[in-house]
Amino acid sequence: MRAMRVLLASRSPRRRELLLAAGLHVEVCPPEVDEAPRDGEPAAAMVLRLAIEKASTVQSSETVVAADTAVVLDGLALGKPLDLEDAAAMLTRLSGRQHEVLTGFCVRRGRERLATVVKTEVWFRALSPPEIFGYVSTGEPLDKAGAYGIQGLGGALIDRLNGSYTNVVGLPLAEVLAAIREVSP
Repeated sequence: MRAMRVLLASRSPRRRELLLAAGLHVEVCPPEVDEAPRDGEPAAAMVLRLAIEKASTVQSSETVVAADTAVVLDGLALGKPLDLEDAAAMLTRLSGRQHEVLTGFCVRRGRERLATVVKTEVWFRALSPPEIFGYVSTGEPLDKAGAYGIQGLGGALIDRLNGSYTNVVGLPLAEVLAAIREVSP
Protein backbone atom coordinates (compact mmCIF):
# COMPACT_ATOMS: atom_id res chain seq x y z
CA MET A 1 0.00 0.00 0.00
CA ARG A 2 1.37 3.41 -0.90
CA ALA A 3 2.11 5.76 1.96
CA MET A 4 -1.01 7.74 2.61
CA ARG A 5 -2.46 9.66 5.52
CA VAL A 6 -5.33 8.31 7.58
CA LEU A 7 -7.17 9.88 10.47
CA LEU A 8 -7.52 7.41 13.34
CA ALA A 9 -10.61 7.96 15.47
CA SER A 10 -9.17 6.08 18.42
CA ARG A 11 -7.00 6.64 21.47
CA SER A 12 -5.53 3.13 21.19
CA PRO A 13 -1.75 3.20 20.84
CA ARG A 14 -1.92 -0.37 19.52
CA ARG A 15 -4.18 0.59 16.61
CA ARG A 16 -1.89 3.50 15.77
CA GLU A 17 1.18 1.23 15.87
CA LEU A 18 -0.45 -1.33 13.56
CA LEU A 19 -1.34 1.32 10.96
CA LEU A 20 2.14 2.87 11.19
CA ALA A 21 3.70 -0.57 10.71
CA ALA A 22 1.63 -0.92 7.53
CA GLY A 23 3.35 2.20 6.18
CA LEU A 24 0.52 4.67 6.69
CA HIS A 25 0.87 8.20 8.01
CA VAL A 26 -1.46 8.34 11.01
CA GLU A 27 -3.03 11.35 12.66
CA VAL A 28 -4.89 10.53 15.86
CA CYS A 29 -8.27 12.23 16.27
CA PRO A 30 -9.62 11.02 19.62
CA PRO A 31 -13.39 10.52 19.45
CA GLU A 32 -15.83 11.64 22.11
CA VAL A 33 -18.29 8.75 22.15
CA ASP A 34 -20.22 7.13 25.00
CA GLU A 35 -18.95 3.55 24.84
CA ALA A 36 -21.52 2.09 27.23
CA PRO A 37 -23.39 -0.90 25.82
CA ARG A 38 -27.11 -0.53 25.28
CA ASP A 39 -29.51 -2.80 27.17
CA GLY A 40 -29.68 -6.17 25.45
CA GLU A 41 -27.25 -5.13 22.71
CA PRO A 42 -25.24 -8.09 21.38
CA ALA A 43 -21.47 -7.57 21.46
CA ALA A 44 -21.12 -7.68 17.65
CA ALA A 45 -23.79 -5.00 17.22
CA MET A 46 -22.16 -2.88 19.94
CA VAL A 47 -18.65 -2.90 18.43
CA LEU A 48 -20.00 -2.11 14.96
CA ARG A 49 -22.19 0.73 16.28
CA LEU A 50 -19.31 2.22 18.25
CA ALA A 51 -16.91 2.04 15.30
CA ILE A 52 -19.41 3.86 13.08
CA GLU A 53 -20.09 6.47 15.78
CA LYS A 54 -16.36 7.04 16.31
CA ALA A 55 -15.75 7.46 12.57
CA SER A 56 -18.59 9.98 12.34
CA THR A 57 -16.94 12.22 14.97
CA VAL A 58 -14.14 13.12 12.54
CA GLN A 59 -15.26 15.78 10.10
CA SER A 60 -12.90 15.42 7.15
CA SER A 61 -12.85 14.42 3.51
CA GLU A 62 -9.74 12.33 4.21
CA THR A 63 -9.74 8.62 5.02
CA VAL A 64 -10.95 7.95 8.56
CA VAL A 65 -10.41 4.67 10.43
CA ALA A 66 -12.29 3.80 13.63
CA ALA A 67 -12.67 0.60 15.61
CA ASP A 68 -13.99 -0.92 18.79
CA THR A 69 -12.99 -4.31 20.24
CA ALA A 70 -14.72 -6.62 22.71
CA VAL A 71 -13.57 -9.82 24.36
CA VAL A 72 -16.63 -12.08 24.57
CA LEU A 73 -16.98 -15.05 26.92
CA ASP A 74 -20.24 -16.98 27.18
CA GLY A 75 -21.99 -14.27 25.16
CA LEU A 76 -20.95 -11.47 27.52
CA ALA A 77 -18.47 -8.72 26.62
CA LEU A 78 -15.61 -8.35 29.08
CA GLY A 79 -14.51 -4.75 29.33
CA LYS A 80 -11.33 -3.34 30.76
CA PRO A 81 -10.77 -4.41 34.36
CA LEU A 82 -11.54 -1.93 37.11
CA ASP A 83 -8.49 -2.91 39.15
CA LEU A 84 -5.99 -5.75 39.73
CA GLU A 85 -8.58 -7.89 41.52
CA ASP A 86 -11.03 -7.53 38.64
CA ALA A 87 -8.25 -8.40 36.16
CA ALA A 88 -7.44 -11.58 38.11
CA ALA A 89 -11.13 -12.53 38.16
CA MET A 90 -11.41 -12.08 34.37
CA LEU A 91 -8.29 -14.14 33.73
CA THR A 92 -9.59 -16.87 36.04
CA ARG A 93 -12.80 -17.00 33.98
CA LEU A 94 -10.81 -17.17 30.70
CA SER A 95 -8.39 -19.84 31.99
CA GLY A 96 -8.57 -23.08 29.99
CA ARG A 97 -11.44 -21.77 27.86
CA GLN A 98 -12.22 -20.51 24.39
CA HIS A 99 -13.54 -16.99 23.85
CA GLU A 100 -14.06 -14.61 20.95
CA VAL A 101 -12.51 -11.26 20.15
CA LEU A 102 -14.81 -9.08 18.06
CA THR A 103 -13.65 -5.88 16.41
CA GLY A 104 -16.03 -3.63 14.61
CA PHE A 105 -14.30 -1.23 12.27
CA CYS A 106 -15.37 1.58 10.00
CA VAL A 107 -13.36 3.12 7.17
CA ARG A 108 -14.87 6.28 5.76
CA ARG A 109 -13.86 8.75 3.07
CA GLY A 110 -16.41 11.39 2.19
CA ARG A 111 -19.74 9.61 1.66
CA GLU A 112 -18.16 6.21 1.12
CA ARG A 113 -18.15 3.98 4.16
CA LEU A 114 -17.25 0.36 4.80
CA ALA A 115 -18.00 -1.12 8.20
CA THR A 116 -17.97 -4.71 9.44
CA VAL A 117 -17.12 -6.97 12.35
CA VAL A 118 -14.19 -9.40 12.40
CA LYS A 119 -14.18 -12.39 14.79
CA THR A 120 -11.17 -14.29 16.11
CA GLU A 121 -11.48 -17.34 18.36
CA VAL A 122 -8.89 -17.50 21.15
CA TRP A 123 -8.10 -20.40 23.48
CA PHE A 124 -6.39 -19.74 26.81
CA ARG A 125 -4.31 -22.49 28.33
CA ALA A 126 -5.14 -23.51 31.90
CA LEU A 127 -3.58 -20.92 34.21
CA SER A 128 -2.48 -21.46 37.78
CA PRO A 129 -3.24 -18.85 40.45
CA PRO A 130 0.48 -17.91 40.69
CA GLU A 131 0.59 -17.36 36.89
CA ILE A 132 -2.49 -15.14 37.05
CA PHE A 133 -1.08 -13.19 40.01
CA GLY A 134 2.30 -12.82 38.29
CA TYR A 135 0.74 -11.49 35.10
CA VAL A 136 -1.69 -9.17 36.89
CA SER A 137 1.14 -7.77 39.03
CA THR A 138 2.85 -6.48 35.84
CA GLY A 139 0.00 -4.00 35.38
CA GLU A 140 -0.29 -4.94 31.70
CA PRO A 141 -3.92 -6.15 31.94
CA LEU A 142 -5.34 -2.92 33.34
CA ASP A 143 -5.99 -1.05 30.09
CA LYS A 144 -7.04 -4.01 27.97
CA ALA A 145 -10.43 -5.58 27.30
CA GLY A 146 -10.52 -9.04 28.82
CA ALA A 147 -7.49 -8.16 30.99
CA TYR A 148 -4.82 -9.37 28.57
CA GLY A 149 -2.68 -8.18 25.70
CA ILE A 150 -1.67 -10.84 23.18
CA GLN A 151 1.13 -8.62 21.86
CA GLY A 152 2.79 -8.39 25.28
CA LEU A 153 3.35 -10.72 28.19
CA GLY A 154 -0.25 -11.90 27.82
CA GLY A 155 0.71 -13.78 24.68
CA ALA A 156 2.09 -16.51 26.93
CA LEU A 157 -1.43 -17.16 28.27
CA ILE A 158 -2.76 -18.20 24.88
CA ASP A 159 -2.76 -21.77 23.62
CA ARG A 160 -3.97 -21.02 20.08
CA LEU A 161 -6.21 -18.83 17.98
CA ASN A 162 -8.32 -19.13 14.87
CA GLY A 163 -8.46 -15.94 12.83
CA SER A 164 -6.62 -12.64 12.77
CA TYR A 165 -3.84 -12.09 15.31
CA THR A 166 -3.98 -8.31 14.75
CA ASN A 167 -7.71 -8.41 15.47
CA VAL A 168 -6.86 -9.63 18.99
CA VAL A 169 -4.37 -6.75 19.28
CA GLY A 170 -7.27 -4.40 18.43
CA LEU A 171 -7.44 -3.90 14.65
CA PRO A 172 -7.88 -6.56 11.94
CA LEU A 173 -5.17 -5.06 9.77
CA ALA A 174 -5.65 -7.03 6.52
CA GLU A 175 -9.36 -6.26 6.46
CA VAL A 176 -8.86 -2.60 7.34
CA LEU A 177 -6.20 -2.13 4.65
CA ALA A 178 -8.50 -3.72 2.06
CA ALA A 179 -11.27 -1.32 3.10
CA ILE A 180 -8.90 1.65 2.86
CA ARG A 181 -7.95 0.60 -0.67
CA GLU A 182 -11.62 0.32 -1.59
CA VAL A 183 -12.73 3.75 -0.35
CA SER A 184 -9.56 5.74 -1.17
CA PRO A 185 -8.57 6.70 -4.70
